[in-house]
Formats: sequence, C-alpha cells, structure tokens
Amino acid sequence: MENAKGRVFKYGDNVDTDVIIPARYLNNTDPKDLAAHCMEDIDKDFVNKVSDGDIIVANKNFGCGSSREHAPIAIKAAGVSCVIAETFARIFYRNSINIGLPIIECPEAAREINSGDVVNIDFDSGIITDETTGKCYQGQAFPAFMQKIIDLGGLVNYINTK
Repeated sequence: MENAKGRVFKYGDNVDTDVIIPARYLNNTDPKDLAAHCMEDIDKDFVNKVSDGDIIVANKNFGCGSSREHAPIAIKAAGVSCVIAETFARIFYRNSINIGLPIIECPEAAREINSGDVVNIDFDSGIITDETTGKCYQGQAFPAFMQKIIDLGGLVNYINTK
C-alpha cells in the first residue's frame, strides 16, 4: 500500500453521514455522482477544491448517523486518499474498510493538523507527518490484510481473490 500525501480539509466533531452525502442524493449509487455532492451541506466549496490524494481531518465521531455506505464511497470517489479523526462512528469505520477507503484514528493529529496543511501518511508504520509544521504523529498502522483489502478496492474484491 502506497503512502498517502495531500492537502488537508479540516472539520469538527460529529460530522454525520447526512452532511458527507445528503440524503437527497441517496437514490443514486454511481460513485462519481455521489462525489459531486460530497460534503456540500458542510462545505459547499469542497468538491471544487478537492484534488486526488487530499486528506480529510476531523475531530470526534466522524461518520456518525445512518449506516449508509454512500458516505465513504462519496469521499473515496471525490479523490480523498485518507480520513484522519480523533474517533469514527463504528459503522462508518467498517464501511470505509469495506469499500477500500483508508481511515486512521489519531487524536493528537486530528486536534493539531490544520486545514490547508500538507500531510504524508505511512500506512505501514502509521506515522502521520504534517509537512507544513514538521510535526509527526503516531496513528495506528494498517495490518497487512487490511492493506490488501484497501489496495484491492474493498472487501468484496479481496474475498473474490481467495
């Protein structure tokens, strides 16, 4: 699994799935269409500013709310390479791994990294480096099997290789 490097979009506590992808778009399952509306109820400019490889950083309970997989699909399809948060809603965490979106819990990084910073993430070690400030943080490393799931684009693809 390659390292992730990108510019940060920073959000606060309790970013729920309804603002990640508003319910009015749930009748669509095309990832590109979902990406076009990603974060629009919390950050109208997100889809116009996000670039492939960028990173979302948030505080506590990211992905709370409904259990829809549309939320991590929209984030991944928008080009986000990783989400870092203090904590994640458990169902969002599982859905993210299921669809191949890397996420890392790291409270210190979530609190200290700012919007616009450039961050590099080493998934093997879990080290998050804020290249803007030079500060490093220790997040959880991804076990080899989880890296394989993410590399293959999610759990279904991983199972189909067995």
